[in-house]
Amino acid sequence: MQLIEGKKISNEIKIEIAEEVKQFVASGGKQPHLAAILIGNDGASETYVGHKVKACSQVGFKSTLVRFKDDVSEKEVIDKIQEINNNDDIDGLIVQLPIPKHISEEKVIKIISPKKDVDGFHPENVGRMVAGLPTFISATPFGILELLKRYNIETQGKHCVVIGRSNIVGKPISILMSRKAYPGDSTVTVCHSRTKNIEEITKQADIIVVALGYAEYLKANMIKEGAVVIDVGITRVKSDKTKSGWKLLGDVKFDEVSKKSSFITPVPGGVGPMTIVSLLKNTLLSAKGSIYK
Repeated sequence: MQLIEGKKISNEIKIEIAEEVKQFVASGGKQPHLAAILIGNDGASETYVGHKVKACSQVGFKSTLVRFKDDVSEKEVIDKIQEINNNDDIDGLIVQLPIPKHISEEKVIKIISPKKDVDGFHPENVGRMVAGLPTFISATPFGILELLKRYNIETQGKHCVVIGRSNIVGKPISILMSRKAYPGDSTVTVCHSRTKNIEEITKQADIIVVALGYAEYLKANMIKEGAVVIDVGITRVKSDKTKSGWKLLGDVKFDEVSKKSSFITPVPGGVGPMTIVSLLKNTLLSAKGSIYK
């Protein structure tokens, strides 16, 4: 079993991005600029946005953080998004999810300019991905592809089983793994909470991507010997063995599954760190005008 070290790879990619930014600016290009909108004071969202702002400074990006209180009106948020859409200095815009229920997530995603949608959630960018056109790929699937590539994991002709069908991970990674490219060229099966006899399907998989949000769902008896296992899940559970009183679990029962797998991502330190560097890569692509020319 080989551990897929997302934290290590993400640090290597940050160094690569910082060098690319330096060269781009030296040749007359603009300093990439990422804006983030944070609504409310959800602890997890605060942490994620904090990591993103820190990562921007590490690679030589400018960053702008716009904060709103929980009771902000939908109109105020949309007005701010449109203001950022029209600001030529800003290359990428993300709205940290989840957002309060009185604000339409769908409306917010659609109002972001596709040219600045570095989260890759806008319907236009999703459509471009499906059509195989240049686009911003959403950060988690983008990170998974990068890990497969950096560890030279063969995907052509392999059976890839995706567990989960969310718009953020499950659906896009299933499309990307079946595209005519590397990583890709796999035969893909999508499973979810309504799939019957799921164990029969997962046992056939050469590559399994688990993005269900159900702690330790995938167990050793559900995979075949030598499978590649990508764990996207992250669930916080109480623990009397840690100082914080909490620990993080993935969707994979790691101690069991790691003994049978050829490659596996840990939680934490696997897919998670790759999502932020993928966001940075998309912002750099935007600054360079590489997607929408």
